[in-house]
Order: sequence, then structure tokens, then C-alpha cells
Amino acid sequence: MALPGHISIIMDGNGRWATQRGLPRAAGHREGVRTLRGIVEHCVCLGVGTLSVFAFSSENWDRPQDEVGLLLDLFMHALNEQVEALHRHGVSLRFVGDLAGFPASLRQTLHAAEQRTAANTALQLLVAANYGGRWDLVQACRKLAHQARAGGLDPGQIDEELFAANLSLAGVPPPDLFIRTGGEQRISNYLLWDLAYSELYFTEVPWPEFTPAQLDDALQWYASRERRFGGLAGVAGQIRES
Repeated sequence: MALPGHISIIMDGNGRWATQRGLPRAAGHREGVRTLRGIVEHCVCLGVGTLSVFAFSSENWDRPQDEVGLLLDLFMHALNEQVEALHRHGVSLRFVGDLAGFPASLRQTLHAAEQRTAANTALQLLVAANYGGRWDLVQACRKLAHQARAGGLDPGQIDEELFAANLSLAGVPPPDLFIRTGGEQRISNYLLWDLAYSELYFTEVPWPEFTPAQLDDALQWYASRERRFGGLAGVAGQIRES
């Protein structure tokens, strides 16, 4: 079975899962952390190279302040609790997004987790936090504009490769398979550049109920797809492999 080198997930449905069970939304987010650990461990077992997840979007600041505070507290608690387990499984952590928007204590926790796991090679786990796809495109444009203004870059040299090198996922292959749980069928301002040719898989299953077996279902679906990358059937794959 063809296995994606990079899987990217929007972990949606935590709050609705909790509400449907008469639980506070916080319970859904906590259950979502448990789900993520199981999916990470399954990806390690399968030999997936990169897993990226949308943990906290730039739009999440618009939620009620008590829920935002809870999400940030849960984020820090989960990191402190899980980083050693991730390290033992050979997972390297990398956080992408406008991290300057987080409290200093959380930024320190993120940096410490990255440093602790930096040498691991079993799986690269990218966590998008305070991230938005439009923000990512704008910050890449700003970087290139500053380089051009300083005289170190001819605007005529800017091509897709150089632009991608200034995005948050610089140095990481784009996702082969994108998964969104929870029933919604949109990418919600996530990895707008990187998802250009990803296979998009949507499931009604809310994130707290997304099991390794359901990931296997998504992988079976992915293996059935013919990836053309804008080319003709049967030709694009040959070009990519050459």
C-alpha cells in the first residue's frame, strides 16, 4: 500500500463531541489530546515521516475568553505531560505559527519541547499554533520584501521554490494526505500554499473518536487515489518518480 510521507490533520469536533454528551467543551479538548497521542504512536509504527496537526488557529482568539484560556492551559499541560513520551517514541516536535502571540511561559515550554526532541528521527510532528494560512503567505511576502529592500534579492529571482522556502513549512515536503475530522468539508485557512495538490479526506467522525483503525481507513482511501499533480492520468506519477 502506498503510504503518504506527510499526513496533515485538522482535529475538529472536540467541542461538539463533548456538548452532545452533556459534558463541558473542555472535556472534548482533553479527550482530543489522548486521541492525538494514539495517532502519533500509530504513525510511528507505520513509518510515516511527517505528521502535522492544526492545534490552535489565529481565529481561535475570537472564541470566548474562558475557552481560549482553557485551550492555552491545556496546550501547556499536554506538552509538559507528553513530551517525554514523545521523546521515547523518537518523535521530534516543531511548532509553526505566530508564536510571538502566546504568553512568554508558553513560548518557553514550546522551545523546551523542541530542544528536547530535536535529534529524534522516527517521526516529525509539526504543530500549527496561532497559525493561519493567509498570515503564513503574508509573512513570507514580508521576508522577501525585506530581503529585496536590503539589496540582497532581485525581485525577478522570486519563484515558487524561493517563496516556499520562506513559509512556515520550509524544508518539509507538502502534505500528501490531508484529513479533517468532525464533518466539516473545508480547509479553514490552513496551509493554503502547501495543500495545493494534497489528497483531501473528510470524515464525519469527531476527533475524540478518531482511532488508529480510522486512520488506516483514510490510508486505504489514499492508496486508491491516482495523484496527477495537474498532469494526465498515468503520466504525473512517472514524472514525479523520474
